[in-house]
This record gives sequence, structure tokens and C-alpha cells, in this order.
Amino acid sequence: MTHHTSLRHLRSHMNARGVAACIVPTADPHLSEYLPARWKTRAWLSGFSGSAGTLVVGGDFAGLWTDSRYFEQAERELAGSDIALMKQRVAHAPEHLAWLSARLHAGAKVSIAADMLSLAGARQLRATFDPVGIELLLEDLPGAIWSTRPALPTAPIRAYDPAFACATRGARLASTRAALHDAGATHHLISSLDDIAWITLLRGSDVEYNPVFLAHLLLDAERATLFVPSGKIDPALRTALAADGIILADYADITAACAALPADARLLVDPARVAVATLAALPASVQRIEAGNPSTAAKARKSTCELDHWREVMARDGAALVRAFRQIDTRVRDGEQLGEMDVDDIVCAERAREADFIAPSFATIAGYAANGALPHYRATPQHHARLQARGLLLVDSGGQYLGGTTDITRVWALGETTSEEREDFTRVLAGMIALSRARFPAGASGPQLDALARAPLWAAGCDYGHGTGHGVGYFLNVHEGPQGIRPPVPGGALVALEPGMVTSIEPGLYRPGRHGVRHENLAATRTSAQSEFGSFLEFETLTLCPFDTRPLEPTLLDAAARAWLDAYHARVRAILAPRLDGADRDWLEARCAPLTA
Repeated sequence: MTHHTSLRHLRSHMNARGVAACIVPTADPHLSEYLPARWKTRAWLSGFSGSAGTLVVGGDFAGLWTDSRYFEQAERELAGSDIALMKQRVAHAPEHLAWLSARLHAGAKVSIAADMLSLAGARQLRATFDPVGIELLLEDLPGAIWSTRPALPTAPIRAYDPAFACATRGARLASTRAALHDAGATHHLISSLDDIAWITLLRGSDVEYNPVFLAHLLLDAERATLFVPSGKIDPALRTALAADGIILADYADITAACAALPADARLLVDPARVAVATLAALPASVQRIEAGNPSTAAKARKSTCELDHWREVMARDGAALVRAFRQIDTRVRDGEQLGEMDVDDIVCAERAREADFIAPSFATIAGYAANGALPHYRATPQHHARLQARGLLLVDSGGQYLGGTTDITRVWALGETTSEEREDFTRVLAGMIALSRARFPAGASGPQLDALARAPLWAAGCDYGHGTGHGVGYFLNVHEGPQGIRPPVPGGALVALEPGMVTSIEPGLYRPGRHGVRHENLAATRTSAQSEFGSFLEFETLTLCPFDTRPLEPTLLDAAARAWLDAYHARVRAILAPRLDGADRDWLEARCAPLTA
């Protein structure tokens, strides 16, 4: 069915059920950011392929709510449909729940799929709808008409290579059980896929770019049951899991298992990461203890062993990127015809030459000139630009290696640049350096540090609409909680940055129709100093790849920032030069030359 036909059929089904509006979120039963094809319902109905957004379908209206990262992409992909772009986080623009509650009358029904709605999300819906008399219907109406809906993924689940795991399955289970006991719970249900992969030391490929697999994990003080689709774990791995106290059950049996919990059970669940459908049959007598999964915080604090592997991965990734960027830079300057999609091919090919590389960690963003102003731009065969020997090329890419996950953004001058491009390039770099150099007291959170990266931009009357940093997994999801660096949100949790956490630092500046700039490194939080005022922390920059100093305006960097950049480039040169030769090494040397030279 076309998107237009799908909406018509959905409306017909809604009418038969007496439903005034249908909410279609970007979610699955694990509340994942990136989804298996089976739950890409919003994309199937609307044609919008971005990773974030909510579709609302009414009898005579359909709207797609998404944020500033996707405004231009959504306008392009929704063109010709009857779906309106509704801009999120824009002053005086209502969010979808407020919009619905203001337009629907008392007694109206609003539907949403129970397996795409978290416990916390359901609470928010009811808090919004109940006061105005709107009835919430937990039904998957789009699923009822999706005759070609993809099946569950069938790729195998494998044990994580012990050479990189830095832990045992028994130790991970024991630490999780200890946290379960401390929380006063008798049982713990985990539905978030990266938590399950971390605890069980298993990896899969059910979700594009993320080495995870569809599963639920239910454990108590003695047993652990892993609910996975049948046929995905071979007999040898099944035996190994059993030896560690993990038995297997079918993925679909999780609801029945929750229904069979003892009447006096106390179940620990993360309300933001467990779907309503999963607990639909939970006995009323079972006490629910709602808190974040203990494994989420533990997983975020990388061990010394993990960071050692990650540093080696960064050297491999940096060498691959130098080879890739040298090719792109010289070929374009020599007049060869390359496009944005060629950038992706070259970067992926060079990473694939490195040991223990598995796959990209997300779809490469290669935006030339005006396309660089789209923070989550993705070139396609139908929509891409040719590179020219002038202006800026923004490349945001990453790799999944057995020893770590990478995420890096660099901006390259392909030739002559304008004064505006150079000033924007430098101010963003100044912000990235300012945050990278920060020393801060233990207990400080990302929202408390975010302004350090924005200050050089604010001074010029500029800003950017996305967060400054996200946590990154160790051969897991490239976006990982609980920490993040973003502007404070009223009522939002302040998660402290702790030693071992790996977080991106990526300020940006985007001028629609002209260019975009974003600089990004990954950094590990580490102990810095102890004083009479307490413990202080700092960042260790992990990413190893030169910045292009050709579009730099050095006068916009203070002495401390210039010294940081020279020291960073000296370190990059020292680590990467032995891994390169010929033209690649010469190009690295030129890009790492000190500013004072």
C-alpha cells in the first residue's frame, strides 16, 4: 500500500472502532531509539524515515511531530501527502498531547499500541487526557491493517568474544542481583536491549547499527530466564548459558511469565523502558518497584579493561579516517567528480580494513555545503549533492568494533571558504575545546556543563538546537544513557558524570541554505584532582583524528584553546603516524602541523 492508501485504510478502521485519533510513536516493545523493521509503523504510514517523531492521525487531519534535526527532511518526505509537519520544541507550538486534548471533546477515544507505549508514557497520556474526559484505547490499529508487516528478525545471537568482554556472565548477573536486593525487590524485569546484551555478554544484529537482539530478561535471586525468538541460539551457546544459570524461553512468553509471578513478588522495572503490553497480565498483588535499571548505570561506567580496548580502537578508527579523508580531500581538489554517497562508501571501506571492525554504528551523515545544515541529513540516490573544490563538507560517522564503538564528526574545507564559514567553523571548535578542557566537581551533570560549549557561540549571537553530548556504549548502542550533555530541562533529572563514562562532545552551528558545522570527539570522564573543596573530574579525549585547520580563524581562539589544539594534534600525529605511510602519512603531518608553525 502507498502511504496515502495506508492512511485511508487506517481511518476506515478507526471509524469502525469509534476512534477519534490514533497516536503512532517511534517505539517498539523495548522502547528502543532504533527499531527493527517490524515496528517501523510510523515510517510505513507516513513515509518519514527519521529516527524520532510521532504521527497523529485523526478523521480529517494527520500531523507528524518531530524536532529541528528533521524539519527539512520531514518537509521533503511528507511532500504530496496530507500529513502536516508539526514542529516540536518550538516556542508557542503545542506538543501532540496538548494539541489533541485541546481539540477532542469529552468521550472521544484515542488509540495507541500497548507494545509501543512505556509505563511512564501511559501515565503521561492519562494525566493529560483524564482531566478532559478523553478515553485511552490501548490497541494497535495500524498493525491490524498492515498486511505486509515484517516478521521478527531471525539473525543468530552469539556470545561476545571473551577477549574483549572484560567481565564474566556470572559476575554481571551477580552484580545485577545485588542491586535487585538493595532495591528491596524479589524479581527484576529488563526489556531494554542494550542492558540485556551487557548483562548476558551476548550480541546480535536485530537492530540496524546496534549489536543487540530482541529479548526480555526476568530474574530473581536464583534464576534468570531469557526470552528470545526461537532458533536464534545454537545448542552450544544454550548449554553455556545454562551453566551460568540462564534458561531460555520463547520471546512471546514474557507476558505469561509476568502473569505467573508469585502473588507476593516485588518486581523492579524501569518505567521508561518497559512496555504496557509486557505487564498487561501482571497480578494486581505484585508490587511494582519503579526505578532505572541498575545495569544502565553500571554499563555506563566503563572499566579500565574496556577503556584500554577502546583506546586501541580509536587508533584504528583514526588511521582509517585519515586514509578516507585524505582520499576525499585530494580527489576533490584534483577535480574528480565525487558525491556525498561516495563519502560514505570511502569511509566504510577504509574502516572495514581495520581488525575487529564489525559494521557502522549509524548511518553516515555526509553533508556538503547547504546539506551540512541538516543535523541528521542522509544522502540518498534520489537526493544528494556533488562535491566541489570549495566550501565545507561535514562528515559524521562511526564504527562498531569488538573493542568499542566510535562516533566522530569532522568538517573539511574542500577549497576556498568564506569568512562566515571560517568564523562559524572556529567558534564551534572553540566551544568543543572549552568543554573538552573543563575541570568540574564530582557530582556535576551534563546540563550543568552544557553552557561551556555554547558560550563562544552565544557571544556571537548564535546557538544550536540539539544536545551537546550523549553517552556511548562499549560495542553497544552509539546512543546510551543515563548521562548526557544538554541544556537543563525543568524537572529533568541531573545525572552526574562519573569516572569511566564515555560521552560525545559535539557542538554545532547550522545556517539553512548555506552550510553547517559540527565538531565531535568522544571523551571519557576521569579523576582530575583532590582539594579541600572535594574531588574534581575532567575529560580524556579518546577520539584520534585531526581537525582541518585550513578554515580556521586563529584570532578567534584564545591562547589556551590554541595550546589544546596543538597538543591534541601532536598526540594524534604520534599515535597515528606509525600506522600510516606514503601520501596518507604526509597528509596527516600537514593536518597536524602546529598553529604556531
